[in-house]
Amino acid sequence: MNLPFQMSLKHKVAIVTGGSGVLGRSLVMALAEAGAKVAVLGRTQEKLSVIEEEADRLEGEVKGFSVDVLNKKHLEKVRDDIREQFGFCDILINGAGGNHHDGTTSKDYFDKSDLEGVKKDVKSFFDLEPEGINYVLQLNFLGTLLPTQVFAEDMVHKKAASIVNISSMNAFSPLTRIPAYSGAKAAVSNFTQWLAVHFSQTGIRVNAIAPGFFLTEQNYSLLVTEEGSPTERAQKILNQTPMNRFGEAEELKGTVLWLVNDQASSFVNGVVIPIDGGFSAYSGV
Repeated sequence: MNLPFQMSLKHKVAIVTGGSGVLGRSLVMALAEAGAKVAVLGRTQEKLSVIEEEADRLEGEVKGFSVDVLNKKHLEKVRDDIREQFGFCDILINGAGGNHHDGTTSKDYFDKSDLEGVKKDVKSFFDLEPEGINYVLQLNFLGTLLPTQVFAEDMVHKKAASIVNISSMNAFSPLTRIPAYSGAKAAVSNFTQWLAVHFSQTGIRVNAIAPGFFLTEQNYSLLVTEEGSPTERAQKILNQTPMNRFGEAEELKGTVLWLVNDQASSFVNGVVIPIDGGFSAYSGV
């Protein structure tokens, strides 16, 4: 991996939640290559072990911790372990998140016939399950709030600390079919601004990135056919993206490294930065 610019995070302790996914893993490696000690929080120990092995090859100092980001007591236990092994947190990347099929409609637009049960495989707005919606809201919003409560307690004693939340382009303009996820990410963006103000008299800056469309393990089957071509939904996304492609995980790291480096962005606070190939700038005409 090559960093987009030279910088040093030596002596910094970074914590990345959701760091075992495609996008999170890229950020973990970038932070490690910049010299930070990186604690990766995820649910699956097997995936965490793979990241540790990859970091070893890059001579990065990375340690995985299996934890549920919705379990505050477990997070506090992990925080104590990280303090003992690495020290107190300087950088927090809140990357845990995701969607659930029970909070997703099967069609873009509602039709009255959907209520009549003509098509059994149609899930309309009225069929969304509270459990699925609650899961998405909890994972994305509470899964950002709780780690911040736990790890920012370390950071308020620092002269320069940084929190970067992972929002989404859905927060700016909701996509069809995924109301729970769009609403949850809008909450993350709003919470980012609230935190930035709340912590503004301390040494903590709080910002967020809003990735556009990247291929991940979660969305790959929704965006790519078995033949390897874009699905109908993916083609709509590409048509609305002026750069006419999906983003690469590597294309997030430059913005994140800039945000966590106090020498580079010490007066940047409370912003949500789109990384979307021009999606948010294009009207469709």
